[in-house]
Formats: sequence, C-alpha cells, structure tokens
Amino acid sequence: MTRSRSGTIASGAQSWRYAGRFACLTFAACLWAAGPARAAEDEPDPASSAAPLITLTGEYILDLVAVAQGSGTGARYVDLASLAADLDLETAAGWRGARLVAQGIAGTGQRPNDLAGTLQGINNSEVPHNRLKLYQLYLTQRLGEWPVTLSAGFIDLNEQFYSNEAASLLIAPAFGIGSELAATGPNGPAIFPSTALTAAVQVQPTGDSYMAFAIVNAEAGVLGDDGGIRPMFQNGALIIGEAGWTGSGKIAFGAWAYTDRQDDVRLLNAEGDPLRQRAQGGYVLLEWPIGAAIAPAPDAPRKASLFLRAGISDGNTTPYRGGWQAGVLVNSVLPGRSESQLSFGANQAFLSDKFRLNESAVGNPLRGAETGLELTVADRVMPWLNVQADAQYVHNPSRAAGSRDAIIVGLRFVLAFMRQW
Repeated sequence: MTRSRSGTIASGAQSWRYAGRFACLTFAACLWAAGPARAAEDEPDPASSAAPLITLTGEYILDLVAVAQGSGTGARYVDLASLAADLDLETAAGWRGARLVAQGIAGTGQRPNDLAGTLQGINNSEVPHNRLKLYQLYLTQRLGEWPVTLSAGFIDLNEQFYSNEAASLLIAPAFGIGSELAATGPNGPAIFPSTALTAAVQVQPTGDSYMAFAIVNAEAGVLGDDGGIRPMFQNGALIIGEAGWTGSGKIAFGAWAYTDRQDDVRLLNAEGDPLRQRAQGGYVLLEWPIGAAIAPAPDAPRKASLFLRAGISDGNTTPYRGGWQAGVLVNSVLPGRSESQLSFGANQAFLSDKFRLNESAVGNPLRGAETGLELTVADRVMPWLNVQADAQYVHNPSRAAGSRDAIIVGLRFVLAFMRQW
C-alpha cells in the first residue's frame, strides 16, 4: 500500500481468528468449485438465455515473498481471501436493470514491505491489519435504454477510475492506482483495503467512449475496520471524474479534488495547527495493443499491450507531487501455454519538497524520487489455479534513512472459482 492506515487492532486475536476462518473457507470453496463444475461454466446451455440469478466468485491469493536486500532481509508470506456475490434483481424480483453486489475480504498474512522499506509498497495484497471486513456493498441501476448506469454504496474506486487492464498482472501497488492519489484523504481514498460510501454515474455516449463521475466520502472505513463506517461528509468528499476512448486500446483523462481542505504536510497557521490546503490532481492513461490477436474471435486479446500512466497532485497535502508508470503485457508467452503471460513495468513517484523537508528535519534525508522495476510471469496450470513468479527492484526506497536499494523475489498462487445459479 502507499500509506499506512490509522488505528490499532481491537480484540486483535479474535479479529485474526475470524479472518483466518474466512480465508480457510474461501480456500476450501475454491477447491470445492474446481473440476467438474468448471466445464459446465465454460460451456453454458445455449437454450438458456436468462441471466443467472446469482453469481458467486471466490479468490484466495497466497504470496511467498523474499526480500534479498533492503532495510532488512528475510522471507514472509502474504495472503488474501475474497468472496463476492452478484445478485440480478431483475431475475430475482423483476427490478429491471438493477444488481446488488457484496464482497468480503480477509488477510492473515505478514508485511514484507517492513523489510523492503519502500514508501509505495511491494505487494498489492498486503494489509496493515489482519481483519475480516465487508469490502464492497453497492447497488447498480441501468436507466432503461439510456447508456447510463448509477451506482451507490461501498465501492472500490479503482474499479472505475485510474486503472488499465495491461497493468493488472503487476504486483507492485503503484500499478493499481497512482500514489499521488492513493496517499490522499484523512484515512485514504476508497481503495484497497477499505472503501467508503460512494455515489457514481457512468455514461457511454458511444460503444467505444465513456464518462464516469463519483462523489466519495472523504474518509474511508467499512464494517470490520477499527472505528467502522465513517460519518458521511464529516471531512467532506472526494470528487473524481474520468473520460476516455476505448476503440483500440485506451486513452483516458481524469481529475480529482476534495471539497474540504486537507492538512498541509509542513506549514502551520498562527495557532500552530496545520495549514489547510486544497488537495487536487489529475492523471492520464494510455494503452495500445500491438501484434495480432491470439485467437480468431473478434474479442480475442492481442499478443501484447503497452501502457503509460502519469499523474500529478498539489504536492502540499501528500508525500507525492506526481508519478508515472509504464510497461508491457505479453499474452501466450510460453510455448504451448495459451494462458501464460509476461509483464514488465517501471514506476517512479516524485516526493514533494515539503515532505522531504519534514523527513530531513527528523534525520531521515530522502532523495527526490522512488523508482521501481518489476518483471513477472504467470501461467494457469489448472482451470482453478494460477501460478506467478515475480521479481522487483526498488531504487532509493524512501521509508527508512540509509536504506539500500531493495531486491524482492516472490511466488504467487491464485485459487479462483465462479458459480452461477
């Protein structure tokens, strides 16, 4: 993660036990769903045109992570269980165009980034506290024949904003959402591992264009977090919008701002309290396919896709004033393995001058940027099991004074299932 969340674990042992039971349940469900049922999913009955009443998906991620060099060295594990249900309210109750989505998550693993000592993090499944929590719960409504969808509830902001498919295989958190946005807000924005109450609208004027807009409670917090759900708009709201074209690849532009001013990371007012500043920023996403499609179907993936993302922020209210990420995703990279993938990515986060001055004042001088490289290869070895090898190098990790460049290697196992009724 790009920021640590405030608060301590209440009834920590009990919280860990609940999270462990949830992880074991999800793991068992993945194994149960493997095998014969998979063939039924892959070959739906052509005579049935009705939408499924409910879709249940589960995923269990287990990462074995070794930090060979950093502020410390050693091996740790990270795991994350997720169980989600999607209820079609039109099939269930005749409510046309409506769906209800619920998702719970739990992690019982460790924190390898404590050894690597980076600011942006090295693992997108790592959580600050092992908890069982309700991650998402929201209602979506299509407006008749209009190309408009409304959503309301606890929503992962990164599902609709600041994301691109070609970066999704990479494990470093910076490739999920730019650090200059991920490190904002009183308790972080509505992204992993905690969401916030959100109202969103998405419009598709044409088949290859879209516009999205959301109003998000500024302070994230869900059932299962220390303190639970946060009061609505007590600290204002995050306003975010994005517009893009997806005809061949993707070109998108986004902008965000908080309605309430945020604490300046350095400046104080006459009373000695943090000066309040406007937190705002913007970003651009580019993705384009290269090479021929790897299957004759019209929607088949391309052989490879390139991506480039960049974002900026005000630099007064977060440790970051901007950053960029770039890379490539290659499909069918291993001979005879149609579902194998390789991805290489580079990212760089630029630290704000105010944040660096603060750190220097407490004896932790920082360089102006933290830079990361990642190479990863994955293959689906069974219908329900994906195995991924990963290597990362982080130059100028900026969490601890005197940290050496970090070298990280890891192995990820992903067990997943889907059932429909």
